[in-house]
Amino acid sequence: MSERTLPEATFARTVLGSGPGLVLAHGAGSSVSNTYGPILEGLAARHTVVSVDYPGSGDTPRSTTPLDINDLADQLVAAAVAEGLGTFALHGYSLGGPIAIRAAARHPERVTALVLTATMAYPNNQQALTIRVWRKLAATGDRRLVSEFLFPHALSPQAIESMPAEQLEEAITYAAAEVADGTPEHAELATRIDVRDDLAAIRVPTLVISTTVDHLVPPALHRYLAENIDGAQLAEIPTSHLPMVELPEEWQKLITDFLDQHSA
Repeated sequence: MSERTLPEATFARTVLGSGPGLVLAHGAGSSVSNTYGPILEGLAARHTVVSVDYPGSGDTPRSTTPLDINDLADQLVAAAVAEGLGTFALHGYSLGGPIAIRAAARHPERVTALVLTATMAYPNNQQALTIRVWRKLAATGDRRLVSEFLFPHALSPQAIESMPAEQLEEAITYAAAEVADGTPEHAELATRIDVRDDLAAIRVPTLVISTTVDHLVPPALHRYLAENIDGAQLAEIPTSHLPMVELPEEWQKLITDFLDQHSA
């Protein structure tokens, strides 16, 4: 059992599939379905997939206080345990990366492997400035403006330019409707996240997937993780911050191939 006492699992959660446990930590301003939607069924074909929606995402009520990374990490683990998973692999995407790292550091007895995509241990100046503007826009409640701001930051130029004008407008409108209510709190947490001191505690097989055309979380931050987690492997995928949009099948294969080698 984990040395730490787990809280009651109160966040809305998604449970799919069967097999070795795989717990997913989604990105900021998003939800489980929006982050992992295109690959959820593929992951669940080989694993029992468990994930939670952070406050203000999916069916989890919005928080009235600033988010705490320890609380999010513990809720992630508590959901897995509540679904009968004693041990499991963890995948963290974007903001979910440091949450997964903190979960692995706080509950090492539970975690068998770690996969991190498009993520960081801390925000560098470039990312912090982008997040600062994103948070202010989200606080206005203008979801369309948030979507228009994020598109050139989250998608590669090739992906944007490949869309006819009508399709681009439809995509922006669709993305605006999916902006999580809790985005201001998610973004605020992202500005102060720092799990650098946790990296030395990671003692499980780890894969860092670097999205090489990422302007939202620069690849230098991905490489920092790979260089500072003992034994971590680095894989690259030629997409922007959104591999689930640009190359979902390739992204899923990187995850499942690694986990097949390190199944619980």
